Amino acid sequence: MLVERRVRAAVLESFRSPFKVVETTVRVPEDWVEVRVRAVGVCGRDLVVWKGGFPNLRTPLILGHEVFGEYEGVPVSVFPGLSVEECRRAGGECPGYAILGEHVPGGYADRVYVPRSNLIPLPDRDYRKYAAATCGVATIMHASSVAGIRPGERVLVTGASGGVGVHGLQYLINLGVEVIALTRSEEKARILEGLGARAVTRPDFYREMGRVDAVLELVGARTINWSMRALRQKGRLVLVGNVTGEQVIIERPALLVMREISLHGTAAFTPKEWRSAIQVISRGIIKPFYKVYDLDEINEAYEAALKGERVGRIVLEP
Repeated sequence: MLVERRVRAAVLESFRSPFKVVETTVRVPEDWVEVRVRAVGVCGRDLVVWKGGFPNLRTPLILGHEVFGEYEGVPVSVFPGLSVEECRRAGGECPGYAILGEHVPGGYADRVYVPRSNLIPLPDRDYRKYAAATCGVATIMHASSVAGIRPGERVLVTGASGGVGVHGLQYLINLGVEVIALTRSEEKARILEGLGARAVTRPDFYREMGRVDAVLELVGARTINWSMRALRQKGRLVLVGNVTGEQVIIERPALLVMREISLHGTAAFTPKEWRSAIQVISRGIIKPFYKVYDLDEINEAYEAALKGERVGRIVLEP
């Protein structure tokens, strides 16, 4: 049975248009629990959704899958993946993997309603750092597992100054991986160097520095062909994201054949990886990079995110 709950939320009424922060009603299963949102990350995936990059989604939408807050006064995270059964109970159009904020109302709101089984305890109440870094670290954990990355290997991370890149590469460095971090500006490169990465601003860096064992491709269409050129024989590339939504075209298929390159995709992360990311962040292994905006400032926040001028994640607070 579905029940109506009142929330104050940023609603996307049509793609590529400003959000409207309003009091609205959401319909959710009656046994889903209420989480008071304290901080929610603005993911690169959210930006692709805002642009209309997922044709199966329909507006109006309340986005936000990186949710951290309180359930009955206890600090919690919300694991963003929903089972198909729970998604259908909520009346959503449910693919094989349903996501909070896309198939059910998400965390760009003062409250969010989710299955109790999706709640994961937080070690402390520093919600901002978890909203900034958890998704990025968990994403790279999963992608590095898909790629079979081992300590001592050389790995290229594209889009390295974004929310996934800057936090995920710290996880890789902690594992003993040599990270080549591709970013667009010298200023960002200096920040990444300070974290222990070898930062580059040219995609043809390999001409001077040599090739890499694996690539975690966070940008997609705009850099993937350069990334393939940077791979050694039998190198592995994992496509993590495609930020512009453009068609990904392989310009030189001969590279795949002659170098025996492996291409993989990675969908998201597991609950175990999400929990592990939280623990890594809580121990101070990851330095969080973020800027905080009030929920009422969401359109200003999106304007900043779309420009891609800052390092790290944008965090919204209701």
